[in-house]
Amino acid sequence: MSKSASFDLSGRTVFITGASSGIGARFARVAAASGAKVVLGARRTDLTEALAAEIRAAGGQALAVPLDVADEASTIAAYDAAEAAFGGVDSVIVNAGMMINANAVDLPVEDFDRVFEVNVRGAFLTAREGARRMIKAGSAERQHGRIILISSIMASVNGPGVVAYSASKAAVSKMGQCFAREWVRKGINVNTICPGYINTELTAEYFETDTGKKHINQWPRRRMLDLSDLDEMALYLASDASRAVTGASFTIDDGQSMFG
Repeated sequence: MSKSASFDLSGRTVFITGASSGIGARFARVAAASGAKVVLGARRTDLTEALAAEIRAAGGQALAVPLDVADEASTIAAYDAAEAAFGGVDSVIVNAGMMINANAVDLPVEDFDRVFEVNVRGAFLTAREGARRMIKAGSAERQHGRIILISSIMASVNGPGVVAYSASKAAVSKMGQCFAREWVRKGINVNTICPGYINTELTAEYFETDTGKKHINQWPRRRMLDLSDLDEMALYLASDASRAVTGASFTIDDGQSMFG
């Protein structure tokens, strides 16, 4: 992807959770290609270390940090490591998430709690710690703090077997609005991206099944999104180009949510 002057992230540090694969790994590559120093947070450090090495080999700057987003101490330690390596964090992409497919009557409460622990508690801890550090570093004066929450079209689209995931993503979307309101005078813009179905680790197994293939055929364009379809929106929201945008939610789903 070519570097756009309006989306230039040179001199900025971008902290990304769930960076070991899928959307998070894609955002890391795209942000680094646009000039950012990237911090890759995930539990699977073997994958983030490999990605960091790839980015450095291409001339970028990257740091892999161990991160369990549901653990406050782990979150604080990850931000400490980011600041030690690159200075203050300017943009945060709150991407880490998990899904457990089960009908409500069959869903163990432990699985329900785990989804909320990662998707909601993890998003809260990541965004809150990022905002605390931005405010302390003078974001009100600098005016380029950016926090991007990754929700899902499932926050508003109903379907069987995804009650915990859908409810958790609805909570993420609402948190984005609340964060934006709280931090609007702190120089921090908070926005939410709601992607449709993308062929990632989270969804690949389901969409290889006959049921999953029938699901795809219900969509207007009968196709999955590509990871690259989110590139421009992520860069826009992480950069100075979005200086006047906060509290917004952007659905990028190729029309998938129109089916049925």
